[in-house]
Amino acid sequence: MARALHAGSLRAARPFVEVNCAAIPEELIESELFGHRKGSYTGASEDKRGKFRLADEGTIFLDEVGDMSLRTQAKVLRVLEEQRFEPIGSAPVQVDVRVLAATNKDLEEEISANRFREDLFYRLNVIPFYVPPLRERVEDIAQLAEFFLGEFAAAYGRRKKELVPDALQVLESYSWPGNVRELKNLVERLVIMVPGERIESRHLPPELFRGRTLPTAAGTLQEARERTEREFILSKLEENAWNVTRTATAIGLERSHLHRKMKALGIASRKTG
Repeated sequence: MARALHAGSLRAARPFVEVNCAAIPEELIESELFGHRKGSYTGASEDKRGKFRLADEGTIFLDEVGDMSLRTQAKVLRVLEEQRFEPIGSAPVQVDVRVLAATNKDLEEEISANRFREDLFYRLNVIPFYVPPLRERVEDIAQLAEFFLGEFAAAYGRRKKELVPDALQVLESYSWPGNVRELKNLVERLVIMVPGERIESRHLPPELFRGRTLPTAAGTLQEARERTEREFILSKLEENAWNVTRTATAIGLERSHLHRKMKALGIASRKTG
């Protein structure tokens, strides 16, 4: 979202600088953001231009801004208000920077707990955007997965793989606590590890089958029963390493009956028994 806002702005030709506030240790974040002069503190062996300086005339994106310390928040507030800052051990620097910020925390709750400055919150909260988690936009999963499949196939010099319907259904029923990053990492793993050109549900990691939720779209009672039955059979197949014979015994069906069920429900067999 931040990159799209930058690309669609009058600053698109200027730098886009991203800072993950949660990933930088507290003792280093001031130097990362504002820079320092050589010798200004122990270990400062050369001059360093901070992220705000690098983003001059462009955009700086403060990701996970809710993890920033109160001390650093005060310095960022000053930059927002004055468009100037002081690198460690150096004279003040004037910049022209547009600031975008993101967080997965409720900043109003953080303010109540005295962990986030109220004045910084209102200074940042000029035009808020709510980006729904991936689990709330299931319709995006297929398109995102398709895009990542192409991206990683090109990156690793491989033919693009196909995500078959039963695998896509598993992806669409997973809650994605790690959002798009988690989906992207999974697709990269699948591109590397799956030997063939088709990615089936049997190739997906076990955690995607735990705590699965059924689609919430409206439908008939028969459709709901089929979805539930499909979820149950997929779960039991996973428990039995996709051995159809053992799975049939476990759920009290004849092997041939289970095969017919799987075919009717669109579940591809691994042919392991």
